[in-house]
Amino acid sequence: MSEYQENFSKIHSDSSLHDVTVREQKAKKVISVLQDYLGDLKSLTALDIGCSTGLMTVLYAEKFRNIIGIDIDRPAVEFGIQNNSRTNAQFYVKDGMDTGFEDRAFDVIICNHVYEHVPDCTKLMAEIYRLLKVRGVCYFAACNRLRLIEPHYQLALLSVVPKAVAHIYLRVSNKGTFYYEKHLTLWGLRKLVSHFTLVDYTLKIVRNPEKFHATEMVKPRSLYQKLALTLLGIAFWISPSYVWLLEKSGEGQWHPECGEDFEV
Repeated sequence: MSEYQENFSKIHSDSSLHDVTVREQKAKKVISVLQDYLGDLKSLTALDIGCSTGLMTVLYAEKFRNIIGIDIDRPAVEFGIQNNSRTNAQFYVKDGMDTGFEDRAFDVIICNHVYEHVPDCTKLMAEIYRLLKVRGVCYFAACNRLRLIEPHYQLALLSVVPKAVAHIYLRVSNKGTFYYEKHLTLWGLRKLVSHFTLVDYTLKIVRNPEKFHATEMVKPRSLYQKLALTLLGIAFWISPSYVWLLEKSGEGQWHPECGEDFEV
């Protein structure tokens, strides 16, 4: 069976992929983090990897000089072309692990909860490194493998159990036939992005959810916010997800060992 998740938008048609309100909230979060670190984005070029229907990409376009959205999901990209294209936003069916774009083509790359969906996340990150200009930044949001409820199928411990068990779990639950997602723990994620300079925004967002448009996740001055900050301060490895900025600090090339086992 192919390791590529074809037609993701159709398989998960009941998800938020076509929900304008939800996508707008998520896009604001991404933009607020990038603006906090980089300031004005108007002179910058960007790439949105895993753009799906383009609802978020077209919102990013309001802030960047130009942006390209790519995805292997052809129906979703065609939807984006028909409904979300504008003069500074284009969409293409492309593989995030091998885009075909020139070296150092982008100032900013957005990789928002994508790493777990590709067959080889090391190739994805190497491609991001190649495509970024020196001092360029990747917005990288990533789910933690160690979480109680798996976010795509809403099944308890699905991402934690061994892959063979996960396939059976999906079938028994009538949620699918094959569990494609390959989540990593905090340690695996840090290893994955070790070629970049990492700027962690996870706790900053929890501390200031209003500034970073995350109030749907954390209510300001709530007991949940206080508890979350306390727990993450003690055991950061249990955070359900992480938001990092990855800066390319040098000119060197990165040639990963493809297929490396990161299941740690």
